[in-house]
Amino acid sequence: MTVDVAIIGGGISGLATAYNLAGKGLDVVVLERQVHAGGNAISERIGEFLMEHGPSTVNAQSIDANDIAKRLELTAEQCALGAGVKNRYLVGKGALKGIPVHPLGFLWSNYLSLKGRLRLMTEFAVPRNKNKAEETIAEFAGRRFGKEFSAKVIDPLVAGIYAGRACELSVRAGFPKLYGLEQKYGSISLGLVQHHRQGAKNMPSSRLFSFKDGIGFLPKALADALGERVKTGVTVRRIKKTLHGFSIDTEDKSKLRARAIVVATQPHVAAELLEDVDVYSSHTASEIEAPPLAVVYFGFKRKDVEHPLDGLGFLAPESEKLSMSGSQFCSTMFPGRAPQDCVSMAGYFGGARAPELAQLPAADLTEIARREFKDLVGAKGEPVVSRVRHWPRGLPQYKIGHTDRVQTMLKANQRVPGLFLTGNYICGPSVAVCVDQAGKTAVNVANHLDAHVPSDMEQTQKAAM
Repeated sequence: MTVDVAIIGGGISGLATAYNLAGKGLDVVVLERQVHAGGNAISERIGEFLMEHGPSTVNAQSIDANDIAKRLELTAEQCALGAGVKNRYLVGKGALKGIPVHPLGFLWSNYLSLKGRLRLMTEFAVPRNKNKAEETIAEFAGRRFGKEFSAKVIDPLVAGIYAGRACELSVRAGFPKLYGLEQKYGSISLGLVQHHRQGAKNMPSSRLFSFKDGIGFLPKALADALGERVKTGVTVRRIKKTLHGFSIDTEDKSKLRARAIVVATQPHVAAELLEDVDVYSSHTASEIEAPPLAVVYFGFKRKDVEHPLDGLGFLAPESEKLSMSGSQFCSTMFPGRAPQDCVSMAGYFGGARAPELAQLPAADLTEIARREFKDLVGAKGEPVVSRVRHWPRGLPQYKIGHTDRVQTMLKANQRVPGLFLTGNYICGPSVAVCVDQAGKTAVNVANHLDAHVPSDMEQTQKAAM
């Protein structure tokens, strides 16, 4: 079997890349080792409850994500963030502290000390960093906003986005927009004012959407649209460079030839697959850590939860020493996530903070989550629904040097013509960013193939196979 493009990995990144390439008239195939495509974007209906095992939102500002939704005719299935999201919550001194969803929310709230708020107000006067050494997110935030804001706000935010630690991740790679604002305007606050004047008035929480049946609906729709181009239960064992492209060996000893190949797997899998093809990409991918994660999901009767749950959820600074790094109030975020007289919530464990917690048995995690939800939101009694999901490998960690690592991988095609990499370790772990990057990857692949049109003999050989 010979195709134009073989895509290894059937998560959102691989499926979106394949969908874009198929739309350009190219012959593509997606090879996914699991029995179902979709990667970690898994949405499970449990009666009238809906559990997100992985990602739960899409940023509505993503042009590519909205475009794919329209092309797949999914617009009617989209659902906007619920009207009940009125506050953001952070844990402080063992209790939830509500901060209004407003640009000045942290100044109005007493979550930060008076000294911390005054320091925050002076951000515009902090000079641009002239040291060329790469900063961690904690160093950057402490320098610009003060150490209290860094420890009590940025630290939990990093845990929520990357399941990482602000003192370990690169600001240039992890928060490129904030880094860019300082580089362009010399100040984050001044940069945000300029963006506000240009029309970016809504806070990020108001620009999120999902689908009626959850985020898992998107990869399912992509896989359905691709049809037989998606091959599940196929494990790739080896990739070899050939004169006119690549040869792919699978576990069932079948062979596939492709003019170009896109590796859209987790970084540790990419590292193994590329050992004999591109040692630079292989070594670089092997350096990216992805510590384990666990999700504990509960459905409760509304009367058994004291807190109004009027937010996206909560995040916990590492200094609070909670087992949960954060939570989502699932039934508040989007409609149809719980029966009318019930609520649902999910707690997150592990990541770079405490990888050992994510490896605890389900019964132990359930007990810890029930105890902490009781203390924080007043959840009492027996849950109506209880589920635990273990992810042996979680989110990629964008540590110091990650931007250089990404550039090495994005230049794979220069070293090995026809080889491309994409995934949540390139530009960000969110669904929207993965879809955006998949669109760029598809353009690069198509351009490569346009520049390397096969000869008449090669086309004849392909047709004969």
